[in-house]
Amino acid sequence: MESGGDSNNQKIIEAIEGSSARLGNVLDKLMEILTEMRRESNANAERQERRNGERESNGSDGLRHERRRRGSRSGREETFERWADGIHEEDRPRGYEGEESEPQRSPLHRRPYGRREREERRRREEDDDRVSDRHDRIRKPKIDFPTFGGGDPYEWLDRVEQYFLVYEIPREEKVTLASYHLEGRANRWWRWLRNLYAREGNHLGWMEFMDEFLKQWGPSPTINHHGQLAKLKQEGKVHDYIDQFRQLQTMVEGWSEEALLGTFVDGLKPWLSKEIKLKQPTKLQDAMRMAEIMDQNTFHDRRPTKESSHHKDSKPLPMKPQKSATTTSKPPQNEVRKLNREELQEYIKKGLCFKCGNKWEKGHQCKPGQSFAIHLVSSEDEADTSATSSSEDSTLDEEDEATRSAQENAEVSLHALSGVQRPSTMRMMAWIGRHEVSLLVDNGSSHNFINPDALRRIGLKGVAIEPFDVKIASGDRLQCQSIVKDVRLNVQGVRIVADLHVLQLVGLDVVLGNAWLRSIGKVITDYKTMTMEFKVGTKKKLWTALHPKEVRPCEANLLERLCRGGALCLAVVMANQGGAAGGPQPQPSEDMSNLPLQVRHLLEAHQKVLEQPTHLPPQRSFDHPIRLKDESKPINVPPYRYAHFQKGEIERQVEEMMKQGLIRPSTSPFFSPVLLVRKKDGSWRFCTDYRALNEATIKDRFPIPTVDEMLDELHGARYFTRLDLRAGYHQIRMKEEDIHKTAFRTHSGHYEYLVMPFGLCNAPSTFQAAMNKVFKLHLRKFVIVFFDDILVYSKSKEEHMKHLDQVLSILEEHNFYIKPSKCAFMQEELEYLGHIVSGQGVRVDSRKIEAMTDWPLPKDISALRGFLGLTGYYRRFVRDYGLIAKPLTNMLKKDGFEWTPTAKQAFEELKRAMTQTLVLALPNFSQPFEVYTDASNEGIGAVLAQNKRPLAYISKALGPQKKAWSTYAREMLAVVHAVKIWRPYLLGRRFTIVTDQQALRHLLTQKIVTPDQQKFLVKLLGFEYDIVYQPGKENKVADALSRKEGSPVLDASLEDKGPR
Repeated sequence: MESGGDSNNQKIIEAIEGSSARLGNVLDKLMEILTEMRRESNANAERQERRNGERESNGSDGLRHERRRRGSRSGREETFERWADGIHEEDRPRGYEGEESEPQRSPLHRRPYGRREREERRRREEDDDRVSDRHDRIRKPKIDFPTFGGGDPYEWLDRVEQYFLVYEIPREEKVTLASYHLEGRANRWWRWLRNLYAREGNHLGWMEFMDEFLKQWGPSPTINHHGQLAKLKQEGKVHDYIDQFRQLQTMVEGWSEEALLGTFVDGLKPWLSKEIKLKQPTKLQDAMRMAEIMDQNTFHDRRPTKESSHHKDSKPLPMKPQKSATTTSKPPQNEVRKLNREELQEYIKKGLCFKCGNKWEKGHQCKPGQSFAIHLVSSEDEADTSATSSSEDSTLDEEDEATRSAQENAEVSLHALSGVQRPSTMRMMAWIGRHEVSLLVDNGSSHNFINPDALRRIGLKGVAIEPFDVKIASGDRLQCQSIVKDVRLNVQGVRIVADLHVLQLVGLDVVLGNAWLRSIGKVITDYKTMTMEFKVGTKKKLWTALHPKEVRPCEANLLERLCRGGALCLAVVMANQGGAAGGPQPQPSEDMSNLPLQVRHLLEAHQKVLEQPTHLPPQRSFDHPIRLKDESKPINVPPYRYAHFQKGEIERQVEEMMKQGLIRPSTSPFFSPVLLVRKKDGSWRFCTDYRALNEATIKDRFPIPTVDEMLDELHGARYFTRLDLRAGYHQIRMKEEDIHKTAFRTHSGHYEYLVMPFGLCNAPSTFQAAMNKVFKLHLRKFVIVFFDDILVYSKSKEEHMKHLDQVLSILEEHNFYIKPSKCAFMQEELEYLGHIVSGQGVRVDSRKIEAMTDWPLPKDISALRGFLGLTGYYRRFVRDYGLIAKPLTNMLKKDGFEWTPTAKQAFEELKRAMTQTLVLALPNFSQPFEVYTDASNEGIGAVLAQNKRPLAYISKALGPQKKAWSTYAREMLAVVHAVKIWRPYLLGRRFTIVTDQQALRHLLTQKIVTPDQQKFLVKLLGFEYDIVYQPGKENKVADALSRKEGSPVLDASLEDKGPR
């Protein structure tokens, strides 16, 4: 019995030993797996670190997320360890206390792992974890998750994407994490968006989130970033310009490295741009680095000189009539004020006027009788300041030339460079041997110079020297490479020997600068008699200079021609006309010298009609009313946001209109926003956006005269006068009870018009009704009126003078004023409403048939296909179109593009066919008009049609600047240009604009947020139109016209006969 029990016990012990051994093996295997998992996890982390790079910034959000990420992994490991330990502690016999290394005692006392070993192993693993954590904290970048409550959406999304990349955020968690960090308005938008997607049952993933986010917070799609980048110019520091350039660069696509490089360099300040171009960088980054280095070096190299300190706190002195004949007490007239860059910045900082030195503000006017010239020079190379010296004798101080090398300080004034004489320069004739030369004594030039053309004429030869730059006051540099030593000059009996540096001059042979002036010492100049007195040895010498030519105004077109011919424009003369500051300035008189004597006498008799109105027009029976569909609902549109400089301009124009009595302060519940649109001359046009008011207005259907009906009245006339009313709409008052409806609101006030403003939908009808009433007794007898264009016509000169006298008397009687500069008096032929009227009849302006007749020969298949697309659209109006066009269509075949005589003949014949009356209809003014427009990268095109039958074409090529505009802006340009050209057909009638730009469909209701919208919308105010979208492939004609090559401006009105 006892032996049987021992046998059973032995079996139990063996079974337990076997189980313990197997369990130990399992645990060993599991621990090996756990160790391998740790090793693999650490290896993955290291690889991720190498991909992301080392970052030093630590962030709480990143740390928490990393801990969560690592915590989820370590938690699983910890759970596994607890499970393994639990087996050791709970599932094993409690009597096990021994270690495997101890001598075997009893099977019951053996265990695979002892407590000491397990503790040791746990300590080693914890040390490994601490080392791993320390390694992760050092190598793993920890980044704050960015918040967004407004600002740059692209910058925020870029930082968010970096965070996601660093911390390997799963795609499904990105929206949740990003939306959690939206604040304020952005958070309210997010709640709305989340509910919207939930209601519609749509999935809101990360891509959808980014799209919605940029739609809400990104820039308007109408903003032309390409155009902004192309037009970006450096205005301040180089690094600010680089920041702006890089920001715009991230918003555009498709620009090559060469295009970006060229745009960047051209946008730098002129002197810096020229320096960079000389370095010829091949990469944009290199050019940016060069620009920053040069700008920094230029800044640090500047040193205040004795001359610059003399000017530091001085202001330009006003020019006054001289009482003394010499310069011993008064500065010369029209002296050039030399401002270095530090002084210029000081004037800007203190807000001083560059002309008079007084405080400058919007609307500032210098006091009468003051005129100044500002000569800006670089501080590191300031010119001699003797021109503005106030010393009693105008003495030229001598300087130690040894302290300044020619290469560092060589300078030539713009006057010397161009040969233009100023009061502080002396121009005279001199002799070199037997050759007469023109010479300029100029204290604004550091050295003596000679023109290479004069050098060749005289026969002298220059000696090559180490090239150095000669700096011009404008900031540019010219390179001097040679010198002529010991040149002997004879100037009014005085013999001079001087070294002359060879430099390209204009209209001048020799310049004697400070290098010679310092050698003679004291100089006394008399700018009234244009003499200079100095000593040579002990003998006094007196030179008499040529008197400067009288300065006269130059017409802009003449200046343009001179510049094209190589002339330099180097001076701007500002004429300050008399009159009290702030008072009404005298208007420029009209040049009537080319008018017949009897016309001049007639205009003098009606001088009042030519004046600028200075008071409100009288109240008349045709004052303008505004009748609304619902009088109980006031129209109010809040003002737009304006740039700071625009606010000042708005305030100035409002104040001016208040002084003229055109507007008054308002308390009306109505208000519309205002727009500022820049004119061609750089000034601003003040406009009111009445789109909302027009939409609520009952339209006036006053009959507008048709062009063909009016021109029919001209039969037999031989003499014509065209009169244009001055600011026509403002010559009509508003009805008193409707004044409050014209109210507009700016950033600083609320005002209303007393006169009829521009932009009201019924204003053309009111104006036409007023003209018809004023000229009622004479209409279609010797006067016709189309809005503010008045045409007087007669059969003889005597009759015309009588008729013109009657018209001017009527205008004077009814207090209307004309603008003489836009009038044409007693002409035998003139342009009126797009037609040429003469004694021979009425014909289409010859310039307006060139769009088709001068269509250039297509250079490739694409251009030919465009031409055939245009003509084919109207093929049903062209007899035998297929036969005529067959040689051209054959050219579209593979390898068939070749201009044979037959093909050229077909091309010309097809152009002629397109201008025949079988194709082109005459306008029917009882039917609505359609304007088809399109724009491409090359140009704009449009077609005027009725019932899809063409009346006229226009085509206009775009210059480089407009090519850089956005598609939206180019499409708007096409619309505005077409409406402007066909104004006589469209004004006063509702018409349809057909475009392939979908964004234009909402033009009548969209908020004005860009300068392009402001500029173009204002030109459409007063017209009634609907905008219809038509895909580009269906708008073939306008599309072909917009892609037409050749002539830069091609307008075509395709009526081939006079009016019916």
